[in-house]
Amino acid sequence: MTLAGGCQCGAVRYQVSGEPAHVAFCHCVDCRRSSGAPLMAWAAYPAAGFALTLGAPARYSSNGDAVRHFCPTCGTGLYYVNEAALPGLVDIQVASLDEPAELPPQAHIQVAERVDWMADIASLPEFARYPG
Repeated sequence: MTLAGGCQCGAVRYQVSGEPAHVAFCHCVDCRRSSGAPLMAWAAYPAAGFALTLGAPARYSSNGDAVRHFCPTCGTGLYYVNEAALPGLVDIQVASLDEPAELPPQAHIQVAERVDWMADIASLPEFARYPG
């Protein structure tokens, strides 16, 4: 399977091919702080299956091992590399894919750091659009 993705403004694009090693929701503090969201969905691909197809992302490392890549223009988070924790893998942010529904998460990880109210999130009411 080959999938494409990129940032909101279109300045950075990428492609992944093959099957992901895993697809998961991450609840760690680092993901929350970098995204401003209570969790992030990631799909880890072998580095050989990942290619930038347009532009050059900016990079940020909070600890020396974990390197987050994002669009320098619009700020969209794109992918993450951490050779110490995930050798040989590129973890893409699933929501940055053109077709994110192609990679449904299979697990929740780092739940020891989960925001408490996220444990019962599925019980909240749902609305197709903003409630009237």
